[in-house]
Amino acid sequence: MFRLLPLVLAAAGIAHAACPAPAPTVLLERFLSGDCEACWGSGAAPEGAVLVLDWIVPSARGDEAPLSAAAVPEAAARAGTVAQDRTLQRRQPLPAQPNLRLKVLDGPAWNGYIGLQLSVERLAGTLPRGAVGYLALVENVPAGTEGTPIARQLVRSVVGPLPLDAGGPKRIDHLRALRIPLGSKPARLTAVGWIEAPAGKVIAAAQVIPEDCAPAR
Repeated sequence: MFRLLPLVLAAAGIAHAACPAPAPTVLLERFLSGDCEACWGSGAAPEGAVLVLDWIVPSARGDEAPLSAAAVPEAAARAGTVAQDRTLQRRQPLPAQPNLRLKVLDGPAWNGYIGLQLSVERLAGTLPRGAVGYLALVENVPAGTEGTPIARQLVRSVVGPLPLDAGGPKRIDHLRALRIPLGSKPARLTAVGWIEAPAGKVIAAAQVIPEDCAPAR
């Protein structure tokens, strides 16, 4: 299953969203142990405007674990302790943020890398002191493929924490070039970004809008 490029190259490939998408009202994070192949092969699709992140937590068995190829170190720190025989799910509500605009952009695969951008704009007020941003390169795995019965947004790489100066400029952009993970399919890679308060509470999240998204009417 499964040196950064000059930023000008990443910027040249950034693709702007083609149309609006429903704002997510819930962030659902699903954590699977690298040992739990059965966890990957089961589950139910969430309902509503839910933004999903699927994390595979590295196993003590290392490369011997069946899901090891898609495990990321950041998953262990984020999940804490996970059972080896079931999926850990965490839901966080994403309340409307009329004074905050969060955009996530990505570019096409180029020479083994993909450019990602996190754009945070304060329309009024300030961010919580110590708030930080994150960017995740995720692989959209359709239901019925790769052994999963449900669609997944598999986290393949993470950048962060990215500083967001609460009293600084009204708009802050973070641009990064991430290496395409081994075993991933570049056509299925996209990006998700979010903002966290100091206690780890997610206060906003967004993802790249698909290029083939139908125009709003």
